[in-house]
Amino acid sequence: MSFRYIGSKARIVDTLIEYIGPPSGGKFIDALCGTGAVAQAASRAGWPVHVNDHLTSAAITSFARMLSYEQVGFESLGGYSGAVKLLNNSKPKKGFIWKEYSPASIAHCAVSRMYFTEENAAKIDGIRNTIAEWTKEGLVNSDEEKLLIADLLGATNRIANTAGTYGCFLSKWQPQSMEPIILKPREVPQSSPMATMSTKDVLDVRCSPEDSVYLDPPYTKRQYAAYYHILETIALGDNPIVEGVCGIRPWQHLASDYCYKVRAAKALQRLVKDIPAQQIYLSYSNEGHVPLEQLDEILSGIGTVIRHNFNAIGRYRPNRAASKAGSKVGEVLFYIDKTSQAKQVAI
Repeated sequence: MSFRYIGSKARIVDTLIEYIGPPSGGKFIDALCGTGAVAQAASRAGWPVHVNDHLTSAAITSFARMLSYEQVGFESLGGYSGAVKLLNNSKPKKGFIWKEYSPASIAHCAVSRMYFTEENAAKIDGIRNTIAEWTKEGLVNSDEEKLLIADLLGATNRIANTAGTYGCFLSKWQPQSMEPIILKPREVPQSSPMATMSTKDVLDVRCSPEDSVYLDPPYTKRQYAAYYHILETIALGDNPIVEGVCGIRPWQHLASDYCYKVRAAKALQRLVKDIPAQQIYLSYSNEGHVPLEQLDEILSGIGTVIRHNFNAIGRYRPNRAASKAGSKVGEVLFYIDKTSQAKQVAI
C-alpha cells in the first residue's frame, strides 16, 4: 500500500489478528475500515469480511485488498494487467481534477492549487473517465470497477504534492510529484473468502450477534472527510462545489463525533452498546480524546473486557523527516464480550 494514513494499523496488524484469532462463526466486520489493513489480514486468516467506512474512497480501498481473480478476471479487457495497461494509455482530459487541483485553478479562483502538476491532473481525469466509460458499457463489473478505482487512488497518492494528507498542498514541487502518474497492478490471489462493503454511518452497519466487529474510531480532532477530500472526489467521480485556498469539498455532513473531545466518550459508549454483535474489538490510543482508564470503565459497563496493550509505536507523521523526529504513542485493543451481563456506566 502507498498510503500514509492517519491511524493506520499496518504496523501492528499481525499482532491484532493474533488476538482476534481464526474464524469462529459469523463474519468479521471492519466497521470503520480506513485503508483496510486489518480487514485484509482477517480475510487472509480465513474470515468472510465486510468492510464499511463513511468515506467511499476508504471503503473501496479496503474492499479492493480482498478481491481475488475469481471476482476480477477482466475477461472483456484481456485480464487485469491488460486493463491496467489500457488505463495507463488513457487520453488525458482537462476535467475536474485538472481544473481545481493543479495550477490550472488560478484561471478561475486566483489560487494555484499545486496538488498535482497539470499533466498528472489531466491524466487522473482521463483515467477516471475511462473507468466510468467501461462501467457504463458493461466492460467491467462492480468489483472490477472498484479495484481499478483503488489502483487509481494509490497511484494518485504516490505523486501528490502533499505532506501525506490533502488538507493543503505544498508550495514547492516535491520530487515524487513531478513523476508521471502510473497505475501498477497489485498481487491478487486466485481465491479468497467472501468480501462485501458498504459506505454507511457506523451505527447503521448491519450485523448479527454471531459476527465479530472490529472498531478503529478516530482518536483526535482530525476529520478524515476533510483530510482526504480529493481521494473522495476521485472515488465518487463527481464534481462538487469546492471552496477556499485548498478547494475542500463539503464534508461537514460526514463529521465524526469521535473527533470532538466533548462528544467522544458518549459516542463510543453508544456505539459499542448498540452494535448487535456479541464480540467487539476496539482499537484506541493513549493520546485519544477519552482517557484509557475512563474508556475501560465505560466498556466494562457493557460486557466483560480484556485489554491488550501494544508496545509503543511511532505516531502518524506526514513524511520521513517528521517520522525520524516523532515520539511514540501507545496503542490498545479492547475485547468486549457482551454475552455477560454488566451494569451500564453513566457518563
